Amino acid sequence: MPGVVPVRVQNKLHCRKSKVQAYAGSIGMVHAFEALGEKWAYDVEGGALLQVSDLAFDALTRLSNSGWNREAARSSLRAIYSERDADQALDELFELRADGQIDTPDDADESLVAPPGVIKALCLHAAHDCNLRCRYCFADQGAYNHSSDQLRMPASVGKAALDFLIRHSGNRRNLEVDFFGGEPLMNFGAVKEIVEYGRLLEASAGKRFAFTITTNAVGLTDDIARWINLEMDNVVLSIDGRECVHDRMRPTANGRGSYLPSLEGARRVVESRGDKSYYVRGTFTSYNIDFTSDALALVDAGFKHISVEPVVAPPEAPYALTNEHIPAILQEYDRLADAYLKRLGEGRPFSFFHFVVDIENGPCLRKRLMGCGAGNEYAAVTPDGKLYPCHQFVGRVGFEMGDVLTGAFDADAQRRFAANHILNKPVCRSCWAKYMCSGGCAANAHAMNGSIDKPYELACALQKKRLEIALAISGRNAGADQADAV
Repeated sequence: MPGVVPVRVQNKLHCRKSKVQAYAGSIGMVHAFEALGEKWAYDVEGGALLQVSDLAFDALTRLSNSGWNREAARSSLRAIYSERDADQALDELFELRADGQIDTPDDADESLVAPPGVIKALCLHAAHDCNLRCRYCFADQGAYNHSSDQLRMPASVGKAALDFLIRHSGNRRNLEVDFFGGEPLMNFGAVKEIVEYGRLLEASAGKRFAFTITTNAVGLTDDIARWINLEMDNVVLSIDGRECVHDRMRPTANGRGSYLPSLEGARRVVESRGDKSYYVRGTFTSYNIDFTSDALALVDAGFKHISVEPVVAPPEAPYALTNEHIPAILQEYDRLADAYLKRLGEGRPFSFFHFVVDIENGPCLRKRLMGCGAGNEYAAVTPDGKLYPCHQFVGRVGFEMGDVLTGAFDADAQRRFAANHILNKPVCRSCWAKYMCSGGCAANAHAMNGSIDKPYELACALQKKRLEIALAISGRNAGADQADAV
């Protein structure tokens, strides 16, 4: 088919028994977009990705706008294209539709949503203290608005948290625990003791803990690096990119720049980590909308797995991103994509977190509906043992949901967060990105809109742009794989 090339075709998104569905009473959704200088169509409900010609792109747009009215689309297309070409493109699209590869109907319903009850992951706040004073820190420079009188988590609290997780994990064997802060390495002794306890529990409880640590890497020694690489399944290292950008927003407690010690500590981990997972995470603000330069600075510093995230801040903050910044940020993602592809072609590839998407073997529909699981399958624990829906909710009034020391747990709060899925969010239900975004961050929605079920619009706009680029990269890679297979 010269007009439509299926580069990624799969119909497993909903775990359907049959890929051909009846269209009566259900509505499909096709997102036609341009990225990397090419035109694409993404079938939202079925998961197929297709590369399309200019004619097929125009035909899809008209069909989507007319509710797949062939005659209306044909009449409009014939004003631009020949009758033969217009009919051929429409024939191809309707053939794909009949085969269940495009305009797949939306058949998702509440029966696909997992009931609340099982907790599979905890974020342990090892320290409500930090050796940095990052100006954009959502955690009040690690203090979390004084949500806890205890600055550092005793090992006994961390052990109680692991016991709590096992009790609430049901039949799930693989559990996840992230050490967070503040700066968790300021309480390194307790972190080690908690991990040692977890290793003892694994055999007796029939569980397996995947530990992660998030650190600014300041003061990270060779001995700590060796321990991290032995025990941590993943490491998140916080560096913002260029030295001037990093030091402007991430000073030490005494006001000095933290870039050089962070860089040195991060290299200690990465250079000896082998093929174990890590990524370096930066934050961009209104001060560095040209964040491509920061991403490349991280790559040039020796880090191959990176992410640069938009700051979330109240609009009155001088470094905040606002809707006025959106056009420039979208252009910057195009610039980053060009740099990504250029380096890939030169044999110097790197991985950018938001440009990686697997539409063939990604999460099943239940996971896509629920998102990160904050407050439902995932919770955060403060140094004194209090439970919150996630690390970002810690200290917010009305969101405490239990205590690992007493065993108290607010099942009603868990049900509230379990119900916060995309089927219950009209703005998400009608969005083409819903199954890859999963409704966005509940904590950011609450911070910016005062409600966990009203997505943060600026974040939505940036997420959609990143996903379009990621889909186009996936399509290009699939096209290359298919060409190699011929």
